[in-house]
Order: sequence, then C-alpha cells, then structure tokens
Amino acid sequence: MWWDPETIEAAVTREFVCSHLLPQEIERLDRPLGFGDGLTDGTYWEWIDQKAKCIFLILVDLGIPDQIFGIIDDSWDDEDLPIALDQVERLALTPAKDEKSERKFYYRQFYYLLRPLQKGEHMIYQDNEVVPLDVVDKKQSLGPAQGHYIDKVVLPDQPGTVFCRRRIPVGPGFGPSYLSHEDFLFEVNGIKNVQNEHLVSYWASYVHQGYGYVLFTPAADFTLKSFLATTPNTVKNMDKQERRRTVLNWIHCLVDTLCFIHTRGLSHGNIKPSTVTFTNDNHIFLSDFTRFNPESLAAMMDKTSFDKESYDYAAPEQWFRPTSGPPSPTHRRATLTSFSTSPESNHFTISRVASDLHGPTSPMAMMHAPTPHLNPQAADVFSLGCVILELLSFLLKKHGRPFATHRAAKHKTPGRGGAVPDSSFHKNLGQVESWMTQLAKDASKKDDPMFKGISPMLHVVERMLAFHPSERPAAHDVQTKLYQILTGACGITEPHCVHRYGGWDFGIGSLKLSSPPLSRNNSHDTMSIATKRSSGSRSVDHKRTGSGSSLRRADSFSRDPERERERTRTASELSSGFQAIQSLRIRDKVRPWQSPAYAGN
Repeated sequence: MWWDPETIEAAVTREFVCSHLLPQEIERLDRPLGFGDGLTDGTYWEWIDQKAKCIFLILVDLGIPDQIFGIIDDSWDDEDLPIALDQVERLALTPAKDEKSERKFYYRQFYYLLRPLQKGEHMIYQDNEVVPLDVVDKKQSLGPAQGHYIDKVVLPDQPGTVFCRRRIPVGPGFGPSYLSHEDFLFEVNGIKNVQNEHLVSYWASYVHQGYGYVLFTPAADFTLKSFLATTPNTVKNMDKQERRRTVLNWIHCLVDTLCFIHTRGLSHGNIKPSTVTFTNDNHIFLSDFTRFNPESLAAMMDKTSFDKESYDYAAPEQWFRPTSGPPSPTHRRATLTSFSTSPESNHFTISRVASDLHGPTSPMAMMHAPTPHLNPQAADVFSLGCVILELLSFLLKKHGRPFATHRAAKHKTPGRGGAVPDSSFHKNLGQVESWMTQLAKDASKKDDPMFKGISPMLHVVERMLAFHPSERPAAHDVQTKLYQILTGACGITEPHCVHRYGGWDFGIGSLKLSSPPLSRNNSHDTMSIATKRSSGSRSVDHKRTGSGSSLRRADSFSRDPERERERTRTASELSSGFQAIQSLRIRDKVRPWQSPAYAGN
C-alpha cells in the first residue's frame, strides 16, 4: 500500500486511532494538551487529526502507538519529518535508549513522505527515500557487473499502465559503462519532447542510490522478431479479414512514425525486427533510438561485438566506405509519382546505380570504416523497406526462416566449417527481387480484394531498397503512396495514422527548426537549428552497426570540440549554481533535527 497524502488522510480516522489504543488511552484523546499552560484548548485527538497522522502511522508500524501522547507533549508534528537518524532519540520512543527502534523509525518515516513520479518530470531521490512504484516483471537483460537492468513497473497513481524501466549507472564508481550526472540529464532533456503514439517514448526519469532510471511507455510484450518466429495467440485468434487489415495498417503506422522522426531532423538508425515491438493488444511501435536504448547500453559494455541482425537489415552504405569528397549536388531523392513498370506488374528490378563505394568487405572491417557522407534518413528508408517486406511475407504465409534462407542461397559455402551464409538484404538484392516476384504471384491468386494492393506495395518497397541512397524515396513520399494503395487497391477506407508532419517543433533539450516534410530533396536540404550534441566518431560506428548512442541528427555526425567544451562548462556552472541555491534553502528551512539530505529537495 502506497501512503500518499490522500490515502493517509482517509485512513487515519478516529476509529482507526482508537483501534490501536487501550480504553484509558482512548479517554485521554479528548483531554486538553499537556503543554501550553492552558493557552490552548486543543485536544490530543485534534493534534493527531490535524498535525500528526504520519507520526501515528509510524508508531503503529513500530508497535508503540501509545507513545503518541509523549511525542505530542513535546510538540512534534508531521512537518518535522523527516527526522535525521542522530536526532530520532529526542522522540523518546522507549523508556531507555533503543537504537534498533530509532533506526526503524528513521527508515519507516520515508514510506509516508512519498514523492510520486509525474509525467515529463525528472526527480532526484535521496538514498533513503522510497520510490513509489512496483516491479511487475524484472528481467536482467544486460550484465549485472555494469549495472544495466530492464524491467516492467507500475505506478500507484497510473493504474492499468505498465512502463518499461531502464537502469543506467550514474557516476564514476561503475567503471567505463557509466554516465555522468550531467550527461544523464542532458540525454533526458533531449528526448522529452520526442513523443509519438507508435514510438516508445520517454515518460519520466529519476536518480536513486547511484543509478539513473528512465521510464518509457509502452512496455513491449513481444517484438516482430519473435512474432515472425512464432505467431502470438493475440494475432492467431483474430478473424482472417481482421488480421490482414491489421498487418496492412501496421505497415502504414510504421511509415507514418518514420515521417514523424524525419521531419524533426532526426533518424532512427536501427530499424529491424527486434526494434519493432508490440503490446498484447496488437499495438505496434518502433523502439526508441536514444542512448538509453537496450542495444546502446549493451554497446557501452562491448564495443567489438557484431550484431548480425543489424547487419542484415542495414542499408548498403552503412557497410561500405564511400570515396572522399562532397556528395554530388546532382543527386536528388527519388519520388514515387510514377512507376517505371505497372504497379500491378509481377516483375521487380531494384535499382543498382553504379556506386562509388569501395573499401573493406568483411563485416568487422566495415564496422569501423568511416562514412562521412552517410544519409541516415535514406538508410532508415532502406531498413524500413526490409521490415515491410517481412510483414508482407507474413501476410502471404512465407515469412521467417524460409525468407532468410532464400536470401542466403547464393552465399552458401560447400563443405563443413564454412562461414555463416550472408542473409543480408543489401548483399542479396537479386534474391530479394525473386522473392518479391513470388509474393506478387501468390497475391494475384487470392480472392480477397485486400491482396490487390500487394503488388503495388511491393513496387514501393522496390524503390525503398534501391542500392544508392539518392534513388530511394523520402519517408513522406512512401507514406503518401501507401495511403493511396490502402484506400484504393486494398479497400481500407480509414487507415491508421493519417498525419501530416512538419512546421515548428521545439524540443526541451534542444531547439529544432524543421522544414516541411522531405519529399524530393535529400537531407542536405533540410533546414535545422539545434543545440543537440553529436557524439563524435564513435557515434558513426554505432550508427553503422545499428546501435546508435543518442537521438540522431539527420545531417551531421561530427563533433564540434569548442561547442563541447562550452556545453560542459555551462553544465558545470549550472550545477554549481543549483547546489548553492539548494544549500541556502537547507540552511534557511531545515530544522536541527531534520534530515538535510531529504529536506534539500
């Protein structure tokens, strides 16, 4: 039971107090107070009812409720809480000094001084405070040595809502995998305003006992990766028509969410089946792309690991090193205003414009090769095209391992001990084309009108998977075309997530001025003003491996050293000023018996 002020007020009634006192003590409740020399006509009950409900509850917990009279005679009340440990003996809880009882009182008082988490707020709890939340599903998903944990929690004032909580070590005592307090708060402020109904989003955060905690909503129940391996019952139990309509709407929701991200001058950077998540009511989400993402936390611990899934769904340019020099000004983003072939055609040819890409070809070597002209938004479009193709394959019951096996068919190594076949999309575009051709043929044999839109949607994916970034359409164009297909060919009159993003967008941690939705021009045409810090060359590596370390700018991957020094200096000055103000508050407001650490909040 969480003792918030409303609960305390409702629980401590005269009947409740009397139930814990002896008859002669109950009679004493209506007597005048024993102090004040008759200058007050208040009674012990009135003092409890108006000033000492928390203290009485603590005494009940300690099994000494009768001590309330002596405490009132010494004029203690709830405003004196919390009382510092070395001052609790002044309460005279027992006839003789009892350190055990004093410690119990000290720690128990924090259960009645709760400060609940509120949406959008960052709280700093002292070590002895109680954070009002319940853990419903604890999962140690990352190494305990580094202190990273992910679990599900519920808040007492948010019934029915389950949050995903992530724990991050804050402070130098945790070795190399920690964040400073300034960096933690910087990251929190940078993600507060990136909110979308299909994006795992920040809800609140706090610091407690050396760790930073961030609450995200919603908490995922399964991912597209597990979905493709084993269809969950929530989808199996759907009516056939409803299931098909749901999958097609999922595709549109994902594209709409990517538009939301891109029009804010950001990119996701790690779209793949394990970062597409679902709740048990079949609501689809893209995982957050913050520094607090589970994969980013894992990358902090092991920077040399190879993420095969990120490699498989990455765009070609994320694994090849382009030549030096500025990008060609003649490269303009492709559009979907027309198709080179009929939208109903079952023939697919993914564009392979002669590229200037060269360099290391092994995945581990390519992980560390610089990509100075990487267009992260175009890379997002490629990765989302791969995910859409997985969902369309599911719709036609050809998903999962058969698709991966088909992609890797040209890379099988004869004999034993060969390397794992390369099943990536970008290395097997020819196999992807033949797979799309088969899907289109299967869809043409179906009687359901919804399947009439499969071939046109595959042609949209065909453009999204173009080898060269400039040949891919912008997310806005994909959204527009898919909406036309869903409402026209598929007969879905009201698709989910019909939005038009763009205009002004002010973030709490950074100032961003976004242009109207990208349509024909590449990301270099995006006007954006931001104080958001980029994370240097290491951010480039994370970006390429699909485990980015922070909110990603769409047009920059370099760090300005002077800006970094200025940011650090400003944060330090703000921190010093804050501490000075807090010290004044403590000095002016904290009584000698109060715990200064708590009252300083």
